[in-house]
Amino acid sequence: MQNFSKLFCSVLFITGVATTAQGQSLVSGFMAGKGHGSVVVSGTAERYTDVYLAPEKISGVPVFQEVRVNSLNLYGTYGLSDKIDAIISLPYIQSKGRAPGAVIDGLNSYYSTQGYTNVRQGLQDVTALLKFKSYTREIGSSILDLLGVVSFSTPVSDYQSNTGYGYIIAIGNRATKYTASGVAHLKTSSGVFATAQVGYSLRTGSVPDALVGEAKLGYAGPKIYLEGNASFQESNGGTDIAAQGFTGFFPSTRVNYLRLGASAYRPITNGFGLTLGANTYVAGRNIGKSTGYSAGITYNF
Repeated sequence: MQNFSKLFCSVLFITGVATTAQGQSLVSGFMAGKGHGSVVVSGTAERYTDVYLAPEKISGVPVFQEVRVNSLNLYGTYGLSDKIDAIISLPYIQSKGRAPGAVIDGLNSYYSTQGYTNVRQGLQDVTALLKFKSYTREIGSSILDLLGVVSFSTPVSDYQSNTGYGYIIAIGNRATKYTASGVAHLKTSSGVFATAQVGYSLRTGSVPDALVGEAKLGYAGPKIYLEGNASFQESNGGTDIAAQGFTGFFPSTRVNYLRLGASAYRPITNGFGLTLGANTYVAGRNIGKSTGYSAGITYNF
């Protein structure tokens, strides 16, 4: 099973790239092993022209015709022991809204006292996570692991997320998040694996708390890693964009989504490897119908 651990370290950050309103998927059922880990540098490009509002999808983004999000992501994991992993991640994000020149000029005039811009960028939120393997059982030639995960995420720059439709392209919601999750992971001797996780995320300020989860099915072999995944978020409270009670403060909205994705990893030489990933939103509420593509370089040790 050691080959599984080496491969999983390289694709964690790629497998769950999301829009700026969400965090990244950082959790896998595999453990790095004591003294082992990885560093991943990846780039992501996303765009959307449609938005999931309540109760249906609409064409065109409020204020903008299109939003594009590019990010550079740094991710690292380290095995404190065979049963405890430490993980950290930090993205730099650029979010840009595209619209006709007259619209941009009008918004520049209207928001002149607020420093309006159709491009926002900067370091977003740093996330630190601890993962614990709490139970292991052999089922025939397969192994079932149960794990617990706790994480903490908070902004590291002074990026803005204020009231007004010009902030629909904010790079984050400026909330500190505390999340706890449970993970079940089944790995077979052939390399096929399945992982399911569910957790609850507490957010500060007016950002709604949320139920979050993810399922993964894939293959981890000596020379390749392939994975398909589905993730969801269900907010506990919040308002809908443009509905009664909405004040124009986007972080307070009820953000729900269902996202599908896939990823692959292949080692190159001397611990280095390449990762590729893609994801798309297939349902949601108060979120862009975004599709993203990612590529990264990894180093495993």
